[in-house]
Amino acid sequence: MKNFFFAVSASLFLLSCSASANDVVQDKPSQKDLSKLQTAYFASGCFWCVEAVFESVRGVEEAVSGYSGGDSRNPTYEQVSSGRTRHAEAVKVYYDSSVVSYATLVDVFFNSHDPSTLNRQGPDSGPQYRSIAFFQNPAEKEIVEAKIDRMLSKGVFSEITTEVRPFTMFWEAEDYHQNYERLHPDQPYVRSVSIPRLNAFKLKMPEVLK
Repeated sequence: MKNFFFAVSASLFLLSCSASANDVVQDKPSQKDLSKLQTAYFASGCFWCVEAVFESVRGVEEAVSGYSGGDSRNPTYEQVSSGRTRHAEAVKVYYDSSVVSYATLVDVFFNSHDPSTLNRQGPDSGPQYRSIAFFQNPAEKEIVEAKIDRMLSKGVFSEITTEVRPFTMFWEAEDYHQNYERLHPDQPYVRSVSIPRLNAFKLKMPEVLK
């Protein structure tokens, strides 16, 4: 019986958005000049998945995994994973607005996760995996709220739990989390959760892909 519970626990760990610096190949942050690009911030579950989705979109130059939405300064992955910081796993999206609009990024956001589940995406649960659209100005807020209203009025979802909140601060995650899906395609969680999520998004919005 003990062996059974150990096996179950191990399988759940492998199928969760969890890694340590000791068991992954580290990748240095992008050296691209991103200073002239616009930025957008979203949270919708495991940032490995979200980063890969946005980086597949034409006009997005870079997506960086990190933490936002909480009060703690300089949070670590272990602290955020505990659920006590109120931070969510989030991504900072660098994009060229002459190629892709913020409204399209909002469509990408809502078409790549389930905004009706509270504090959960797939096998990952906890406040660190909640759905958040961070707005930086009134125009962005209006775009997000209009999108939610349209989905509700059309019955796409009967309930949407996505938080629409002003952006305050983004804390970049540890280097070993960056480009995780690309660097670790055979990791069990990536293979069974991240890649299928990316492929499902690609089927929904093929017109925006690179």
